[in-house]
Amino acid sequence: MSVRVRLKRLGKKKSPFYRVVVANSRAPRDGKTIEEIGIYDPQQDPVLFEVKKDRVEHWISVGAELSDPIQRLLGNAGIVPKKERKSTNQGVARKDIKEKSEN
Repeated sequence: MSVRVRLKRLGKKKSPFYRVVVANSRAPRDGKTIEEIGIYDPQQDPVLFEVKKDRVEHWISVGAELSDPIQRLLGNAGIVPKKERKSTNQGVARKDIKEKSEN
């Protein structure tokens, strides 16, 4: 069973609120979870993000994967190292892009 730390969406329409949960990676987004370890509310000002650091570290140590949004949020909070973003073609001349696509 592959376990993943991810977001579970709650709240009403157009007003999302998320719980940070540990769940089977094959389970539906809002389905059954193993453990709830935090909350994330992007609607508040400032944004509310709280997690149980010890539980996050425990689940990572036993092999749980992090979803991309959770990786970004935990990186911003300083709990895990920030993930390097893949570079885009910014700063590359259009001519160079055309040459690469023709090859």
